[in-house]
Amino acid sequence: MKIICIGRNYADHAREMKSAVPTVPVFFIKPDTALVTGNRPFFLPDFSKEVHHEVEVVLRISREGSRIPEADAPGHFRKIGLGVDFTARDLQHEMKEKGLPWEIAKGFDHSAPVSRFFSLKRFGDIRNLSFRLDLNGATVQEGNTSGMIFSFEAIIAYISRFVTLRRGDLVFTGTPAGVGPVNKGDRLEGFLGGIRMFDFKVE
Repeated sequence: MKIICIGRNYADHAREMKSAVPTVPVFFIKPDTALVTGNRPFFLPDFSKEVHHEVEVVLRISREGSRIPEADAPGHFRKIGLGVDFTARDLQHEMKEKGLPWEIAKGFDHSAPVSRFFSLKRFGDIRNLSFRLDLNGATVQEGNTSGMIFSFEAIIAYISRFVTLRRGDLVFTGTPAGVGPVNKGDRLEGFLGGIRMFDFKVE
């Protein structure tokens, strides 16, 4: 199982990061050791002083495929969830300034908590699906899948040109604006289509 994450898929987030809006999907991969499930706590790493939350809709791949045509992409995922792409922002900035890869800022252990997954049918139109992240009871990120630059189908088609997708793989589809730091003792709650998907603490 691998975790594939799409970057800059919401224009408002690209702007807040002072990044160009991409013309093709941008993706990176987290190892399976990044995965956290079951509302287990997220433990702040000791190598970063600025870990940011990034809430994202997550697809679970249900059928293996390579070079999947966009029209066939819906046949490769049947369930959807919500996750947090934790980012060591200070390390990311440092690596970018040096022109170096920044996997250490994205792929560290436990950096990808995910919720339970539900059938797509439960949510109706997944192309117009609202989601949000609450931090200590206050909403800090809100988005809707209608605001994605690249659709779910376009993402799957593009990724599979380069990387074979296998059953059980997870695809994080991008975060809206509002990313920010987390601190020890914080409580994070994620909602997708009005359903509370996760509720965990930062320790």
